[in-house]
Amino acid sequence: MSETKSPLPREVADAYVDDVIALDPVTGTYLGVKESSSRLPDLSPAGQEALAELARVTLARLDEAERQPGADSDIERRCARLLRERLTAELAVHEADEGLRAVGNLGTPAHSVREIFAITPAETEEDWAALAERLRAVPAALAGYRESLTLGLERKLYAAPRPTATFLEQLTEWADTGEGRGWFEDFAAAGPEALRGELDKAARGATAAVVELRDWMRDVYAPAVDGAPNTVGRERYARLARYFNGTDLDLDEAYAYGWSEFHRLLGEMKREAERILPGAETPWVALAYLDEHGRHIEGVDEVRAWLQGLMDRAIEELDGTHFELAERVRRVESCIAPPGGAAAPYYTGPSEDFTRPGRTWLPTMGLTRFPVYDLVSTWYHEGVPGHHLQLAQWVHVTESLSRYQATIGQVSANCEGWALYAERLMDELGFLTDPEERLGYLDAQMMRAARVIVDIGMHLELEIPADSPFHPGERWTPELAEEFFGAHSSRPAEFVESELTRYLTIPGQAIGYKLGERAWLLGREKARERHGDAFDLKAWHMAALSQGSLGLDDLVDELAQL
Repeated sequence: MSETKSPLPREVADAYVDDVIALDPVTGTYLGVKESSSRLPDLSPAGQEALAELARVTLARLDEAERQPGADSDIERRCARLLRERLTAELAVHEADEGLRAVGNLGTPAHSVREIFAITPAETEEDWAALAERLRAVPAALAGYRESLTLGLERKLYAAPRPTATFLEQLTEWADTGEGRGWFEDFAAAGPEALRGELDKAARGATAAVVELRDWMRDVYAPAVDGAPNTVGRERYARLARYFNGTDLDLDEAYAYGWSEFHRLLGEMKREAERILPGAETPWVALAYLDEHGRHIEGVDEVRAWLQGLMDRAIEELDGTHFELAERVRRVESCIAPPGGAAAPYYTGPSEDFTRPGRTWLPTMGLTRFPVYDLVSTWYHEGVPGHHLQLAQWVHVTESLSRYQATIGQVSANCEGWALYAERLMDELGFLTDPEERLGYLDAQMMRAARVIVDIGMHLELEIPADSPFHPGERWTPELAEEFFGAHSSRPAEFVESELTRYLTIPGQAIGYKLGERAWLLGREKARERHGDAFDLKAWHMAALSQGSLGLDDLVDELAQL
């Protein structure tokens, strides 16, 4: 009788994905698992603990797997390092009870409950029958979420007051979109007539659950957290920054780097602004001029189509020259985001079988007129060659990686760093010679540098440097951070307010764009030095995009070896 072979790290990682899907059907839907379409996860403390226990068990399995013959190969080693780092970081966040105060303007369990409906299959009557069941699951899911928040209150683990207030506003919008019915009812209205009664009833139940959560947040939760700090302090911030960046950051060094990038970019922006509006007092005066007099896209349908065209053209011009793209990776869709969310554009990846393509999402925030300078670089970031090329390529090469590395093992700073690197790459390749588009690109880069400054600065209450043009010598507060961000960004006040609320909601995430970009650039430079004149940028890009996710601890080293 032969012995059963012990699994290697990639097998442990992929078994973990299967187990996560069983506990979290939202993850299953993102991966295109049809059986997940009718369910929602348990968002209660017990549901959170079940996922944590799975992580603990998987780490024990990984210990054994790393002792097996063959576990030291590059592909097994890389997967094992990612799995261990991710699960350790996730457990640290869980064991600090962060899931008991997950309230804010994006990324909360309640947001995931609503947003998953936008990507759940909705083509056939069978699809809609599953959606009806998922709608019926909304009340239990939101009740579990409220149970977690209630336990947080009992333990005096409070969310920040400002994100709480914004979340209340969002719940109110989800409960009534302006037509006397809620978002879920609007969603269900597109279903087939054969299921009309079932869908409408389920949607009304989902809306009632939103109203119940909203009323509880207003009457119980918001008063309880009133007066709590909006910022998290160094210890919590370091723990969350580890989770989002995959490294134990030197936060003071990162803060100083943010300021160095601020000064560098400000000089570049002044030179570019002079090409648009000679004598402009600041680059943002020139950008305000473009808001009125620059190129615009008129209409929501029109901007969606224009963004689709922008991505299609980028694929045509980059494929074969700077990338080698599989046919299924070449497909990406431009979409308008559902109302009631945060102001920033975002991307959702393809299903594992590519039947659902990668999609970019533009929140219109009620606008119908869109300046081009604010769109081009952003869609290089969200779409091509940014998030779409990286995340779709991971899915494309899943079989040579592991399912875990290609999907749920993502490190935010790796992904956001690549997307910001992609914006810079398009500038390097000569795609941003138009003054409007290039100033918009620099403004987007400045926004990411400002994120490093204000996110670290306000949560750690650091001092503003003496050479700052803004309140030198003072200590950061959220109010100063919002003023600084607004003064050094072209974004409207509503966007700036949403951004600052975002940083208070998910501390440590927003710094990963600039810090991740720095890691990608350093890894490329080291690889170039290693290869000399033989360095092939296209080959390096494809190798880099095919190695799966890595934390910033490992990213530079791995990129340098390609």
